[in-house]
Amino acid sequence: MIDAIKKLREKTNAGVVDCKKALKESNGDIEKAIEVLRKKGVALASKKAGRQAKEGRVESYIHLGGKIGVLVEVNCESDFVARNDDFKTFVKNIAMQVAASNPLYVKKEDVTEAAIKKETEIIKAQLTGKPAGAADKIIEGKLTKFYEEVCLLEQPFIKDTGMKVKDVLTSMISKIGENIIIRRFVRYQAGEDL
Repeated sequence: MIDAIKKLREKTNAGVVDCKKALKESNGDIEKAIEVLRKKGVALASKKAGRQAKEGRVESYIHLGGKIGVLVEVNCESDFVARNDDFKTFVKNIAMQVAASNPLYVKKEDVTEAAIKKETEIIKAQLTGKPAGAADKIIEGKLTKFYEEVCLLEQPFIKDTGMKVKDVLTSMISKIGENIIIRRFVRYQAGEDL
């Protein structure tokens, strides 16, 4: 049991007690325990979502010998959490994610109607001759893929591609016990077309 708790903690960053409960609930199955912890994290995160998050950090990250630079703002509820090493590491990881994956938006809700319309038109142009029912499913799937490319929270996390950034955020909210919001970011790349 101790080895399973240790392994689960390494994969999820959840507390010992939470890992023990999740393993008990899943009859020792680590993958099911991860699902249990993620569901509890989502429930906790949704409870905290309405709370004010006006503290936090602005983090910078420079990559490729000064060729790519990122500034990211991540907010939390208290300055105590903003100074917490786990929170600082999380913010640094988000800055690295932005540098590596070049998202355009934080979340799906930030994508403009014009951008969605343009992407839908491009997808439809690629689907000439497909049956209408199949085309709708293909459009939906390709829009999901589009969101994964352009929305930070929808992207696979660079340090664990089995999780999305939003899953890592939910896990962090669950671990720290405060609402955390990835507020905004800016990414610069030397020589990039303006």
